Amino acid sequence: MLICFGSRNEVSRVIFIDAIMMANENRVCGRARIPAMTSRAFFVAALTALVAIAPSGCARRHRSKTIARAGQPPNATPKQRARPASPVPVGYTEQGIASWYGVPYHGRPAADGEIYDMEKLVAAHRLLPFNTWLKVTNLANGETVNVRVIDRGPFVRGRFLDLSKAAARTIGLLGPGIGEVRVEVIAAPKDIPVNDFFAVQTGAFANRESAESLRLKYAERFGNAQLALKQGASPLWRVLVGKEPSIEAAQQLAIVLAAENRNVFVVRLDESRP
Repeated sequence: MLICFGSRNEVSRVIFIDAIMMANENRVCGRARIPAMTSRAFFVAALTALVAIAPSGCARRHRSKTIARAGQPPNATPKQRARPASPVPVGYTEQGIASWYGVPYHGRPAADGEIYDMEKLVAAHRLLPFNTWLKVTNLANGETVNVRVIDRGPFVRGRFLDLSKAAARTIGLLGPGIGEVRVEVIAAPKDIPVNDFFAVQTGAFANRESAESLRLKYAERFGNAQLALKQGASPLWRVLVGKEPSIEAAQQLAIVLAAENRNVFVVRLDESRP
């Protein structure tokens, strides 16, 4: 007689992680011999126990192979799952120097595609996903403001956040122009792309030909380099090198590139927009 051993937790892991299913296939089911029974009552009890065990073991795993997912034929090969994006935890904090930006970019498309309005409570950050909400505190006076990330920047060494004119005014940063702030993520976006990557910005050029020349140079050396347009009174073509799966990997690339160019910045790679 064949008895299959397995737990409901093991079956759940099989459903969600194909690799674990392959690695543990030989451990889900095992063979055990049942000695001959001399008592009819004991045989009935053993049979009852067998029926109770089987659905949580091999029988359940076997049925999972024949149940089709929505929109798939029964024997379709499951598509490879895309790498999930790294969520931004609510409560994450940063501290550093913030600045603000206005007229040259007012009325022009921000990096997320929407029109930048300097009188709205928005901001630019090099790494946080678009539509991340931040609570920004001016450490000099304790004033706070909530802003939404819609743009990329600042691309100035020593700064990590660019506020809109309205946001800077709210916390008393308009006059000084820059100041030390603390930011806290208060709401994370729900629509982060399933594949998020990071790169290193090595330059920004008003002349596209100059930017393309540098892009080709880095593409030949590192295998991946692209241009991203920064709208403004004088549009800038940003040269982005690499396509790394994590911030840590992009930072390692930045160390290499910084040896020949001090002005490098790790940035999130956003979806290309027309």
